[in-house]
Amino acid sequence: MAGIAVVAAAHIVPAATWLPRFRSACFPRLAGHGGPGHIALTFDDGPDPATTPYFLDALDRLDVRATFFVLGESAARHPALTRSVTERGHELAVHGWAHSRPWLPAPGRDLRETARAVRVVHDLTGHRPLWYRPPYGILTAGRWAAARRLALRPVLWSAWGRDWTADATSASVHANVTADLRGGGTVLLHDTDRASAPGCWHAALTALPGLVAHCRDAGWEVGPLAEHDVGRNGPTRQAGGTHDHRRFRPDQGPGSSPSVCGAADTCP
Repeated sequence: MAGIAVVAAAHIVPAATWLPRFRSACFPRLAGHGGPGHIALTFDDGPDPATTPYFLDALDRLDVRATFFVLGESAARHPALTRSVTERGHELAVHGWAHSRPWLPAPGRDLRETARAVRVVHDLTGHRPLWYRPPYGILTAGRWAAARRLALRPVLWSAWGRDWTADATSASVHANVTADLRGGGTVLLHDTDRASAPGCWHAALTALPGLVAHCRDAGWEVGPLAEHDVGRNGPTRQAGGTHDHRRFRPDQGPGSSPSVCGAADTCP
């Protein structure tokens, strides 16, 4: 029993990084803290042909590029849409293979499924993803080890819209994001309701123009994680300066190495 307890503790203790204040204070890179003049805009759970195109169109109208954390099984099911995300200037990152809960230790499965998702993104787009965000933001020991072995950089968020709930509205999403948003923050939204309340994606979509306007009024640029300087100490952008919101291209971004599985020799 003692051995089981030790294994269980080792598995779940890293998941304490889910706690926002603890994460921001102790693991700023994991919280997605970047250059103070920039906000990273990220979306989870897609791609979804019923909803993701609406977000792509809205981002085009706003002249904003973002990072989409995709599920491997959804990307494989919708290859044309997955390619379209990058063709329209956005960055793809890994959200796992399926939106599963990691209550039981399964490091072998974590590695296989994460590697499979990396491979799908690479095969569809020709670009190797750099970032990893586990489903529910629960970064267990197995998921953390899988990310490290695959040369993925785990990143969660510093502000979220709580847009997955049945009672989410444009106003509530805006209020939740801006309550915690600071320069250098990473915003979590969802471009689908597949893992949340039916129809809740409307709240995130309609909140987008106001959120982008809020950031620009504060002098913050909005873009993908590739432009966010996560964990870097170099010079930051000047707030309020001019910026080409389309300058990120996947073939120029970090993580474009042709290697798909990193050090893992178990890639499916």
